[in-house]
Amino acid sequence: MLAARDTDHDVGTTIGTSREYARTTPAEVAAVNLKRLQEALRSAEEYGKVLDTGFGKAVEAIRYSAYTLERQLLRGADARAKLADARLYVLLTGSQCAASMDWIIEQAALGGADVFQLREKNLTDRALIARARQVREWTRRAGVLFVVNDRPDIARLVEADGVHLGQDDLPVAAARRIVGPDAIIGVSTHTIEQVRRAVTDGADYIGVGPTFPSNTKQFEAFAGLDLVREVAGETTLPAFALGGIGLANVAEVVAAGAARIAVSAAVATADEPQAVATGLKSVLLAS
Repeated sequence: MLAARDTDHDVGTTIGTSREYARTTPAEVAAVNLKRLQEALRSAEEYGKVLDTGFGKAVEAIRYSAYTLERQLLRGADARAKLADARLYVLLTGSQCAASMDWIIEQAALGGADVFQLREKNLTDRALIARARQVREWTRRAGVLFVVNDRPDIARLVEADGVHLGQDDLPVAAARRIVGPDAIIGVSTHTIEQVRRAVTDGADYIGVGPTFPSNTKQFEAFAGLDLVREVAGETTLPAFALGGIGLANVAEVVAAGAARIAVSAAVATADEPQAVATGLKSVLLAS
């Protein structure tokens, strides 16, 4: 091969596009090289069949793993870009709010909350879409992200920024067909196996917990700080620790490796949501 190479007369050396030389992020470099890896594996796979059928099949399996790796790396990069500065996530249910929801959103956003999730389990569809449209208006006014719990159809109809899915809700791929390619999809995870599955399925972020007992939602078992630590060492996908977190224990969560948290009662029932959000955000930013 070396003897046959004639670089001086190779027409390929003078052919190119401006896009070929544009690389602005490590993610773009990874995307290009993953394609080259897959091409190389395909070549090795085909030649491997000449040598041994089993060898060809083994390389084929590696090539399929490369496709999964590509999805994990590049979807994670997209999510990190969308949620790069998001640290404080607030879950709101109308019946649990100590004051009007629009006021809580306004005040918490002023205090540094970055994302709000509408979590309504007991409303009719008609009432839910009406409430979601209101929250969409309030979050736009506050300049923060808006996510709908459980319902990708409602999220799409009200032009929410995304949807959050539980372990018993629609799979990520099905939700993606409804909300489209640009919407954020989050997944609740309670074990490291669920975290790995969420990453492989293409989730944009994960909720990790429950960390502590919560007045908002009841759980049979608690993943606790151990899962927070495990997730911190497992993935760089945006991960929000959740469950019973407030001013009294947020430092413990940060010490366990969390850079992001999701809260509900700590903000929704506070007399001064702005002050609570400011206090939580300051601990997160100091980490």
